Amino acid sequence: MMNKKETAYGAKALEAFKHHRGLNTVWMCLGLAMIFAALQPLAFAQTWPSKQAIKLVAVFPPGGSVDQVARILAQPLSQQLGQSVIVENKGGASGTVGTAQVINAPGDGYTFAVVFDTHGVNPSLMPTLPYDTKKDLIPLVLVGTSPMVIASHVGSEFKTFADVMNTAKAKRNVSYGSIGNGSLGHLAMSLLGKNAQVEFIHIPYKGGGPLMNDAIAGHVPLSIGSVFVTKPHIDSKRMRPLAVTSSKRAADLPDVPTIAENGFPGFEAPAWWAVLASSKTPPDIVRKMNEELNKALKNPEIAAKLDLQGIDIVGGSVERAKVFIDNQMDIWSKVVKDNNIKAD
Repeated sequence: MMNKKETAYGAKALEAFKHHRGLNTVWMCLGLAMIFAALQPLAFAQTWPSKQAIKLVAVFPPGGSVDQVARILAQPLSQQLGQSVIVENKGGASGTVGTAQVINAPGDGYTFAVVFDTHGVNPSLMPTLPYDTKKDLIPLVLVGTSPMVIASHVGSEFKTFADVMNTAKAKRNVSYGSIGNGSLGHLAMSLLGKNAQVEFIHIPYKGGGPLMNDAIAGHVPLSIGSVFVTKPHIDSKRMRPLAVTSSKRAADLPDVPTIAENGFPGFEAPAWWAVLASSKTPPDIVRKMNEELNKALKNPEIAAKLDLQGIDIVGGSVERAKVFIDNQMDIWSKVVKDNNIKAD
């Protein structure tokens, strides 16, 4: 039989053992939880994309270049991933409505944005942007770049770029259409006007499709849009190209001079397209999607389709896309500020 002292000591020892075992259980549970949390994204990435169809949100209406790029990419991605890839058009506010939709979607790797060069302008143009462009989005790949084309309807008085500038310098109203207020075309014409000390009247449209509809009907005397969206109408002889915004002549329009050649050395304003993901997307899926997009861009059939529309394919790493887009934001934010350009 134990005496009272021994009994008390034994009770304390038992209590200490229970406490120690309880702590061990707590730490073991915490450890398991941490291991599970670490493995969960990996397991999720391994099963992706078997859960559901992948959605490419084209952030401009049907008929424009963003819509076309998204649809060109959807086909090879579907074949490569063994999953349906659907294109959803979500236009509005220079692409910000569709981009916001992607950011607000679950970060599970099933919703991506296909954006245009307006993406690099919007942060400086819209102070109340409902997201942080650099923090909330990951550039998956820079699809490619293209010159923009200043073009006139074949029945227009503007037969050459010089005709446009001479008319503007004579202070006769010269209006032009772009894919939207604050679009790269709008900013390029603002920069050109400032360099030439003339003013152009801007007519904003809601995407390349609506712009071209009016341009080929002669409802707007000038248009500025990518080679992608303009060239089909040049080929059909309904539009006349006057100048391109690249530093060198476009391979698809070798007879069309650059703005730089027309007395504005150094002038350059390329259009560009990219695919973005929400920053909530698991890193393994970001890496995998970048690989699959680059594989699609190297597909000869896909490369030919993009080349046919005047797009010079870029591709490459996530970092390469990020550096390019960040640089575009810096360049055009100055134009927005210098010209006091406001969003609609």
